[in-house]
Amino acid sequence: MENGVAKMETPTNVTIKGILGLLMANLDYENKKRVISLGMGDPTAFSCFTTTSVAEDAVVDALTSQKFNGYSPTVGLPQARKAISEYLSINLPYKLSPDDVFITAGCTQAIEVAISILARPNSNILVPKPGFPIYELCAAFRNVEIRHFDLLPENNWEVDLDAIDALADHNTVAIVIINPGNPCGNVYSYQHLKKIAETAKKHKVVVIADEVYGHLAFGQNPFVPMGVFGSMVPVLTLGSLSKRWIVPGWRLGWFVTTDPNSMFKNTKTVERLKKYFDICGGPATFIQAAVPRIIKETSDTFFMKTLDILKHTSDVCMKKIEDIPCLTCPTKPQGSMAMMVKLNVSLLKDIHDDIDFCFKLAKEESVILLPGLTVGLKNWVRITFAAEPSLLEEALERIKTFSRRHSYDTNGYI
Repeated sequence: MENGVAKMETPTNVTIKGILGLLMANLDYENKKRVISLGMGDPTAFSCFTTTSVAEDAVVDALTSQKFNGYSPTVGLPQARKAISEYLSINLPYKLSPDDVFITAGCTQAIEVAISILARPNSNILVPKPGFPIYELCAAFRNVEIRHFDLLPENNWEVDLDAIDALADHNTVAIVIINPGNPCGNVYSYQHLKKIAETAKKHKVVVIADEVYGHLAFGQNPFVPMGVFGSMVPVLTLGSLSKRWIVPGWRLGWFVTTDPNSMFKNTKTVERLKKYFDICGGPATFIQAAVPRIIKETSDTFFMKTLDILKHTSDVCMKKIEDIPCLTCPTKPQGSMAMMVKLNVSLLKDIHDDIDFCFKLAKEESVILLPGLTVGLKNWVRITFAAEPSLLEEALERIKTFSRRHSYDTNGYI
């Protein structure tokens, strides 16, 4: 309290954009090297990643039609909700209704909606470590406690289910699952997702399924939506056009109740959701209007091209990292656009931790990586491999040069 007024504290959580901003500010522009950022999950920064002409034409036609210059319903345009429900239903053993779909300004707003709707006094949410720090930030604003469970690098970054059993209590309201994984590049098997669903059912909590990288799987495991288990446990599916269609700036996302038995989705909850969306600003109406055509007319060829590039660039990362002794990747990426790499600072003579490594790398080599501490793992780094292959190779060569320069022993460098 201050002068009789409750004082609001600003959350101190570290954010990806905040750290990347500091790294960019630390660049030495006198070294003349072009900046290569492998820190942000925005593939549009590289010319090899472009959206399909179908999406562009759909947006242009919706805009120039003069039919979508007004407000949309706060829950989203009916035709957009219908298209998304049909799109998601393709991979489910039941059919979603348009009423299950709420249009959001990207997946980030869907995260904020999920936490806000579930928040109650003394509640907690179980979140993966490493993970996506927006969950912590949103929870801080809603006074929701975050409890972290580990992802196991030696087991393809699977969830530590024993940790969930130890962490969950009567105040736990949800478990967050990010699949395909950011920041780890993992893709969970059907069997592992089923075990997660069984664990959530045992603790009587919903699963928040962050599937913003949905279908971006190029390894052994196919993408399986968590909603497949919606009859066992209520699932709140979060997603967007951003990654699969390579349009993160369009801010078209969704919050979906994949809950066919209405265990979570009762009349009271639906009414609460609708009222909450009355205070949310969704995406532009003309972007929403383009969604049915975007989903219906995008070819598999476009999707396969993106997957082929991501598989190639992830392979480039793995191969190049083998030549950098202070970096190791325990698991080959199977999906998404990023991977976690372990940093052995004991091999480096004047690098204290991952933060120090990334800041000195930015200054000396104009290469941006995300410190692992930002996503919950000290002395790891996240590398975004959604990049132009030639620039990715150049960046990794610079990282190798930097690491050799700061190494106690240079004999391990080829």
